[in-house]
Amino acid sequence: MMRDQPEVKSRLKVSEIFHSIQGEGPNTGMPSVFLRLAVCNLRCSWCDTKYSWDWEHYDYEKEVKEMDVNDVANRILSYDCKHLVVTGGEPMLQQEDLAPFLSRLKTDGLTFEIETNGTILPNDGMVSAIDQWNVSPKLDNSGNSVASRENPECYRFFCKQPNAYFKYVVEDREDLGEILELVAKYAIPRDRVIMMPESTSPELLREKSAWLAEICRNEGFRFSTRLHIILYGNKRGV
Repeated sequence: MMRDQPEVKSRLKVSEIFHSIQGEGPNTGMPSVFLRLAVCNLRCSWCDTKYSWDWEHYDYEKEVKEMDVNDVANRILSYDCKHLVVTGGEPMLQQEDLAPFLSRLKTDGLTFEIETNGTILPNDGMVSAIDQWNVSPKLDNSGNSVASRENPECYRFFCKQPNAYFKYVVEDREDLGEILELVAKYAIPRDRVIMMPESTSPELLREKSAWLAEICRNEGFRFSTRLHIILYGNKRGV
């Protein structure tokens, strides 16, 4: 239970909770607990966690656990790991319950990074709680409309946050043009732009990484692999 704090009477829609290492972004390789929240406001064609939101192909009743936040906290703390990655789905859809939950969990000495698609503006509680924002705006390759995937207000907000990184999922070389347009449009600092190959197999990941790493070097962007795919393959709960 969260130490020296009253119980919080709210619930979260949870897909899974597990202990692994961070496989993407600036903290690649860091031992972390993952809290994957269910439900998403976008529909990415290449998403590898559709079980958290695609109810045409997955059963909501089987995939989603509506858990009391105190039970969620006990699960997280049981791993004796001080770094929590909140992912989804889209966690910001649950920020009204998530923000007070994280602020109380912070008293146990945890640090938090959150994965978000950057379409929902965070409230003050989330801004105070989150140590690192992994903003992953979607490109045309995701199959989402521009209106649904690009929120100018959110782009401008996260650009002003020194603890926010912009991680783009790249399918092919042609995606670079779209990324460069967005970087220029919102004046995103290049040292906070991350390019990551879209892949769910080690073989394809290796193939795409070869040319994408070269692009990152030339453009002054960061490169991210998908370490969990290299280590475990396309599996859940890792």
